[in-house]
Amino acid sequence: MKKYTQIFQGTAFSSKSPKEVEILKDCLFCLNDNGMIEKVIGPKDADYDALLNMYQNEENFYRLADGQYFLPGFVDLHVHAPQWAQAGTALDIPLYDWLNTYTFPIESKFADLDFAKNIYQDVVSTLLANGTTTALYFATIHKEASLLLAEICAEKGQRGLVGKVVMDNPEQNPEYYRDANTQTALADTEEFILAVKGLAKSTKQGVYPVVTPRFIPSCTNEALKGLGELAAKYDTYVQSHCSESDWEHHYVQDRFNKNDAFALHDFGLLRDKSVMAHCNFLNDDDADLFAQTGTAVSHCPISNAYFANSVIPIAHLHAKGVEIGLGSDISGGFSPSLFDNVRQAVISSRMLEDGVNTALPAEERGVPNSRITIDEAFYLATAGGGESLSLPIGRLTENYAWDVQIIDTTIASAKLPIYHTDEELHDIFQKIMYLARPENIREVWVQGEKVHTRNITQ
Repeated sequence: MKKYTQIFQGTAFSSKSPKEVEILKDCLFCLNDNGMIEKVIGPKDADYDALLNMYQNEENFYRLADGQYFLPGFVDLHVHAPQWAQAGTALDIPLYDWLNTYTFPIESKFADLDFAKNIYQDVVSTLLANGTTTALYFATIHKEASLLLAEICAEKGQRGLVGKVVMDNPEQNPEYYRDANTQTALADTEEFILAVKGLAKSTKQGVYPVVTPRFIPSCTNEALKGLGELAAKYDTYVQSHCSESDWEHHYVQDRFNKNDAFALHDFGLLRDKSVMAHCNFLNDDDADLFAQTGTAVSHCPISNAYFANSVIPIAHLHAKGVEIGLGSDISGGFSPSLFDNVRQAVISSRMLEDGVNTALPAEERGVPNSRITIDEAFYLATAGGGESLSLPIGRLTENYAWDVQIIDTTIASAKLPIYHTDEELHDIFQKIMYLARPENIREVWVQGEKVHTRNITQ
């Protein structure tokens, strides 16, 4: 019988499809040396009892306790790592004022590596504690601090995709916080890409460089063109903001006489490894272009409620074949938890479908067929994020990474209302998704390595 590096036994929830959760009851998850799931064996499978007898008394065998469940690790497709320092601040002011009063002054401080290290260590640890095993990060314009973030991800065991931000447009960026010039921005980006690719060679779970124009207004045409060329040269990921708000959407239309999607595509920035945040104002032509190029949308439902002037039609975009994952958008989104964003994704979709203006008749008030279920929102936070990044993550199935969070529903300070031993497992799943708090996340594993443990007294 084949030898496995580790075996985990317990009940897991994983996305079978964008609309359906698969319940893997009391399965054995068999891992290889690289932390990948080599085999999933159910109680009715031929090898189940033999494997159980062989491994259950070994040190590399892990059995969940009663009331504990496996969930895939969350994939956060949009985090501004430096903005963790301002999370929960001033979300009631306009985006332009928020950026210039709070965000740009904070981000400019990341020229100081000691300041950067303190915040970056904290944000990576915080996201891991909240079940986020993979994060797509915006850093700042500072090459050294951006590399430091990638190093911290590697050290703490999080799968980090990190971008040195480019902001070279003197008309749209403050003098105290922008790239010195276009040439420097592109040279620093190329050096950053090479450094992270070097770091990745010794990182089990993977770290990845990301070409990162902050958004079109922040960048000159020359920078956008150069970044597209770097993405192609090194086959890197690309991230930016796209058609987020009324102001940004109309700015791009005025500058290029086209929407963000087509402008970004002209510069080579829409590709299979591209993830664009927000995208609230995409029209059908934009969505078709995303689907054709393999560009994914990072849906940031909490942040959108504050800054996007709209609710994105997630169900419609998904129906058009656009890949979609979930993002916290720290700190435009106040919460580091994708549980909170899963819940808000469902709420926002219901508000879009039902409408909010009671002066209109019910049949005219909303956008039909806009709601998504908790199963669909869970998919966005897990498998949808993995597909958006073209990585084998976000599912608990064979040939996927063992990225998991162990949820304990019995924690005294955060006990979930599960009172019947025969309660339907899908109902338990729903209770976890709606009610779980950080205290319920007992352990987090990335690529077969334990990266977070919460003490019972916490």
